[in-house]
Amino acid sequence: MITSLLVANRGEIACRIFRTCRELGIRTVAVHSDADENALHARVADTTVRLPGAAPTETYLRGDLIVKAAVASGADAVHPGYGFLSENADFARAVIDAGLVWIGPPPEAIEAMASKTRAKQLMGIPSLDRDRVTESDLPVLVKAAAGGGGRGMRIVRRLADLDGALEGARAEAASAFGDGEVFVESYVEGGRHVEVQVLADTHGTVWALGTRDCSLQRRHQKVIEEAPAPGLSSELRDELHALAVRAARAVDYVGAGTVEFLVSSAGSAHFLEMNTRLQVEHPVTEAVFGLDLVAGQIRVAEGHALESDPPRARGHAVEARLYAEDPSADWAPQTGTLHRLTVPDDVRLDTGYGDGDGIGVHYDPMLAKVIAHAPTRAEAVRRLSGALERATIHGPVTNRDLLVRSLRHKEFTGAGMDTGFYDRHLAELTEPAPDPYAPLAAALADAQTRVSRFGGYRNLPAQPQLKRYATAGEEQEVRYRHTRAGLEADGVRVVRATSGLVVLEVDGVQRKFEVTRYGDQVYVGATALTALPRFPDPTTQHAPGTLLAPMPGTVVKIADGLAPGAAVQAGQPLLWLEAMKMQHKITAPVTGTLTALHAACGAQVEVGALLAVVEVSQEDQ
Repeated sequence: MITSLLVANRGEIACRIFRTCRELGIRTVAVHSDADENALHARVADTTVRLPGAAPTETYLRGDLIVKAAVASGADAVHPGYGFLSENADFARAVIDAGLVWIGPPPEAIEAMASKTRAKQLMGIPSLDRDRVTESDLPVLVKAAAGGGGRGMRIVRRLADLDGALEGARAEAASAFGDGEVFVESYVEGGRHVEVQVLADTHGTVWALGTRDCSLQRRHQKVIEEAPAPGLSSELRDELHALAVRAARAVDYVGAGTVEFLVSSAGSAHFLEMNTRLQVEHPVTEAVFGLDLVAGQIRVAEGHALESDPPRARGHAVEARLYAEDPSADWAPQTGTLHRLTVPDDVRLDTGYGDGDGIGVHYDPMLAKVIAHAPTRAEAVRRLSGALERATIHGPVTNRDLLVRSLRHKEFTGAGMDTGFYDRHLAELTEPAPDPYAPLAAALADAQTRVSRFGGYRNLPAQPQLKRYATAGEEQEVRYRHTRAGLEADGVRVVRATSGLVVLEVDGVQRKFEVTRYGDQVYVGATALTALPRFPDPTTQHAPGTLLAPMPGTVVKIADGLAPGAAVQAGQPLLWLEAMKMQHKITAPVTGTLTALHAACGAQVEVGALLAVVEVSQEDQ
């Protein structure tokens, strides 16, 4: 009987596992890096153990330190969560050898399926010989043999790009998983990403817990998932279930796992991999089947038998991953303080952050998962999109607007999506649409916080007050006046104005604006604004060829031969930053001559740091 469990992970998944442990009466142990010392998962655990350092390779990928932490803390079981060491057979063996219960499949099953190349061999599916790829094989997908989460993956459409894709995928995979092995497979255009959840016990029972569709992806990482996968024929669904059970039985699988497929537009299934761990998107399966997969993992690890048949599925569930990132800026990760995160009570929120927590550069930028369940798909989608729209998210830029628009896009509501959804629709889904009255509401609320004890009106003609705000990449000016009757503005009637609530009447319709301010950051409903000084600071202006770091991170590579005096073209890759477990290409902002290079490999840079300067060519001025 498990009485104390250590989670070899962090953030959202650690918090989620701890929740089930509390319900089962199991004591919880967290490990944390120095960067996560005050993280939510460390705060809610009964016991915490420090892993010195910040980078994953120093901390959450150090299986030896985690096993020592489990023994030292008195834990009798280890749950790996997802990512990090969750599919590392050596780590599983080390846990078992230390006399601890491993909440996962046998190491032999992990070895058989953790490498995608070996999994394909086991399933009888050949990979392409990367040294013999020809034009006729294109497009192909370069993919990390280990790990997941979209890291170490590249689509190649031109043969000339293959070597670069292999190199980039190797580097990203080695950084994320400690294993730089990659392979090449055919890329299915217009395919859907469909997977089957399995749960197996030590007595020979394997459950196939329905399908999930995870086709909406950015950088090969899932964004929106749902269960069951819509629009599958009963024959295809049965085939996928049978293949998933066959894969589990082939390796004597135990615990929760997921078998993933690409389903072509013609309805044929192509095996991708088996993930020998809990998936990020497991809550949609839990909602539909009315069970707790983490509790199932623990009971199976304790030797309990599953019922002969799984519970019946009911309704439909949809999950959206809320990321601290800017989809309109090549999905650039964002950092800073998450001042507040709340969602309506009719949806489930799984998160690893609390109000006031900092979002750093070392780990994945996912803030939370929001899950809605309803009797039908249409109702679940509507509930989730409405909840996200009404959510309070004060902090760094997020993908919230993208999620809402995606859920309401006709291609998604009609279940016609595939893995190319964002390739086709990203521009329209990220088109700025700021509320035109948000800056005025912010100004009026600010005016109320600055009113003297004698009031804002003076016995002089009312002079217009000017405020400037930045929103959606644009600056806006608004004007208002203090009068005997209160605050006034052209084109609207100010019904009410306090420091936290402004009510405006426009063409006979009253609109309410909740306003919250954190320094210069102002949130008016779902619109984020930055209060600007009345007169711009000339010292903050930069020349057109100045290249600033778009995010905090580590410089991991500089283009070959790049040095001051080199001629560069606009859009030419100059260097690469690693932030939040992903590599980001930084390109020349203009065509010209590189006159300064301030970046160096291995250097840590903050957002806005000067990386390089390109002097614009005369003909381009």
